[in-house]
Amino acid sequence: MKEFPGIEQMQAHVPDMRTRRGNLLIGLYVLGSFALVTLFFIMLDSRWPQGTLVTQFVVLGVGFFWLARFITRRAAFEQKWGELAYRNAFAIHGVPGLALILSAVIHIAYMPGPAIPLGWWSPGVVTLGLFFILVGFIIWVRAIFAFGFDNLALLYVYYPAEGRLVDTAIYGILRHPTYAAVIRFGLGMALLNGNWFALAFGLFMPFGMTLWLRLVEEKELIERFGEGYADYRQRVPAFWPRPRAYGKFWRFLISGK
Repeated sequence: MKEFPGIEQMQAHVPDMRTRRGNLLIGLYVLGSFALVTLFFIMLDSRWPQGTLVTQFVVLGVGFFWLARFITRRAAFEQKWGELAYRNAFAIHGVPGLALILSAVIHIAYMPGPAIPLGWWSPGVVTLGLFFILVGFIIWVRAIFAFGFDNLALLYVYYPAEGRLVDTAIYGILRHPTYAAVIRFGLGMALLNGNWFALAFGLFMPFGMTLWLRLVEEKELIERFGEGYADYRQRVPAFWPRPRAYGKFWRFLISGK
């Protein structure tokens, strides 16, 4: 486990991760959070299927709001808990917020809704859905190993001085490859689901992610890195590579470089 990038940095600030029992409890807490949100979706789908799209947007909005508090309440957590600020903030805001957001994304695959009519285009729609999922999965795996577990878990928000420089080709092509992967997952699952509600939510995801970046995550990055990050944001797109960068993009997917 220690060979995975960023694990040692996490263990330095989250005492629970230093023992097998602690890791087990963390795993149960994370899985339990996702299971509860998934159960909520399943129950509501069976009782109010026509309202599933409304539920989807509400859950996503609450998830982003709760996750944002992990960042915006940093000073309060540091004042109250000191060295345990990150650990407690992530337990209170990070895990529940991510559980709500990612459960909503997975819900795209099985949410009910009015079916998209079948026709000559249907095989192409399924093929495109599988393509998005495959590309999203490869981006996700590549980005995890490039970015590291500590950066994915936003450790740098509470310990900016310990942030690691990530110098791989993908960050010259996309600013946020992990979000790009999630967007492709969502679109792919929506196309395979084959209903209008799922497709509407899948198409909304890039807009929702952009709001999150502009209002919360990149706002914090600009405050920390100044005009350098603002210039980087102008030069490099967030989720979709520019046409001239597609060669580098596919090279990264294939080779990881």
